[in-house]
Amino acid sequence: MMGPPPQYQYEKIKPPRSPKDLFRFLRELLGGFFGRLLYIFRLVWESGPLFLFLMSFVALFNGLMPIWGSLLSQRILNELQNVITEQAGGKVFDLAMFLGSMVLSLLIYFFMYKILNKVVNLLSHAVNRIAGERVVRHVRIRIMKKAQTLDLASFDLPAFYEKLENANREAGNRPITILNSAFGVISTLISLVGYIIILARPLPLATVIIIATAIPSTIVNFVYRRKTFSYMRMRSSDRRQMNYFSELAVNKDLAKEIRIYDLGDELVDRYQTVFDRYYTGLKRLIVKENVWQVVFAVISAVVNCVFFAYIAYGVFQGQYRIGDYSLYTGALTSIATGVTTLITTSATIYEGTLFIDNLLSFLREKPTVVPRVQTPEIPKRGCAHTLELRHVSFAYPGTDRPVLSDVSFSLRPGETVALVGLNGAGKTTLIKLLTRLYDPTEGEILLDGKDLRDYDVTELHHLFGLIFQDFGKYAVSFSDNIRFGDLKRQGEHDDVVRAAKQAGADGVAEELPNGYDTQLMRYFDRNGIELSGGQWQKLSVARAFYSDADILILDEPTASLDPLAEQEIFRRFDELRGDKTTIFVSHRLSSATIASKILVLENGRLIEEGTHRELMEKDGKYALLFNTQAKRYLEKP
Repeated sequence: MMGPPPQYQYEKIKPPRSPKDLFRFLRELLGGFFGRLLYIFRLVWESGPLFLFLMSFVALFNGLMPIWGSLLSQRILNELQNVITEQAGGKVFDLAMFLGSMVLSLLIYFFMYKILNKVVNLLSHAVNRIAGERVVRHVRIRIMKKAQTLDLASFDLPAFYEKLENANREAGNRPITILNSAFGVISTLISLVGYIIILARPLPLATVIIIATAIPSTIVNFVYRRKTFSYMRMRSSDRRQMNYFSELAVNKDLAKEIRIYDLGDELVDRYQTVFDRYYTGLKRLIVKENVWQVVFAVISAVVNCVFFAYIAYGVFQGQYRIGDYSLYTGALTSIATGVTTLITTSATIYEGTLFIDNLLSFLREKPTVVPRVQTPEIPKRGCAHTLELRHVSFAYPGTDRPVLSDVSFSLRPGETVALVGLNGAGKTTLIKLLTRLYDPTEGEILLDGKDLRDYDVTELHHLFGLIFQDFGKYAVSFSDNIRFGDLKRQGEHDDVVRAAKQAGADGVAEELPNGYDTQLMRYFDRNGIELSGGQWQKLSVARAFYSDADILILDEPTASLDPLAEQEIFRRFDELRGDKTTIFVSHRLSSATIASKILVLENGRLIEEGTHRELMEKDGKYALLFNTQAKRYLEKP
């Protein structure tokens, strides 16, 4: 189980105690608010300008319609009061008089008002849903494209994962929700101005007093929104842990192990522990905010009651009519409600724009694995290449422990090179440096005599055909899994079949119900086929064969294959590679015998280099590893 929860802390924000403090507070509060809000408007504009115009129209309409409705209700009630007064004087009203009266005309207008209001509300709902989907798509695509440009090193840093998690979370409906709230504020302001004009003559001070009583509530709202944002940002690690444990518990690939080792309750307990730690501080914030809001709500209600009584007394004295009472009390209620809405909505917008900072922070991330020259080199394609490492050392970002130390060697065109060493020797890291997924901490790597950092990164990556230990398994068709090796090619079916045969994966395709068109995995298709580890590995090798790469790199591409299948794969690679430079890692050292050069790594250092015969005669580390493995195979039970 995890240790005891740490102290709950969040950003301390001191309330203003003087006009100078208030000015400073407001300046800090609104400093980036409008900039972030404008950014959200721009997101919606980029996803579709028409929606922004429609939302603006709806905001204007929703601001004016309540005033129109209130004025119509006033006129109807006053006209009805006139009729009642005339009836009390002895005048008789029949159906014909009703049909020709002002009351019926006003009721028709009121009926039209209701219909129009309903239609526009439905239009608003439809626009918001469509715009929301388009904005989500737009933001998701920006995140996906941004992720493609970032360094692989970024994915090793917890701070980056926090940004990525936050950005993905805010890519949902947050932008469109904020925009709706912003337009809601505009509508409320329009209505407030109208009601203030209505009350200007009978109750000129009412608006001032209502707004004055709302100011403390406004400050509390904004202060606690900021505190909540600061707390949630600080507790981002807790949210990631909760997501991690909850996703582990339902992970399809881990279900067998979780069941066998009975880990389910442990994952639930760990989730609950983190939740309790996260929830305690958040609950404290919510309770404190609502205690203050209750106090200010009571004060606001008392002020409203006083004004209601004053207007009722005016009606009692004959100063106002029934319709006037309805209009003025409705205006008072609408102003009080409008001010409250402005406070809560503005605070929500403010909080939302703070969270949008997460998205902006992610999108502002700058890659460092970029060409160091203004006009990068374009590597030649379709020819043999040389690779050279000069005193290369490397440590992963955020750590001081070197994974590689002072490694130097060269690879001639057409060589087949085997990287040998125990786990943790630095073999995979070396491959990541050769393909410029990372840059060395020290030293340089040359391709055809020029530093890798002088080449265009995308064009450089196209030189390499790679199969990593953790090769990709894509929930697409069998054929598309192979085509992903080179999306620039036309993707003729014959080329796919040829690559599958070269990798020995054609037999797998023949056993599938729809052959090469069979959907793999069951993420999206309940009839999708789940391949075995060895079948997936053959498919990944076919992907490498399909790519028209000049340099082939295989990082344990046959770990899930039996020894015979592995030897067959390496034999085919040796036949088909032509004059291409090939680098491979394999723990079965029998495969290294086909290499023209063997590099032996230990603790991040290159300790031996040569052919199989040379290294065996040297009787060093390689010979020890090879003989130990061979002895295990030759020993009789």
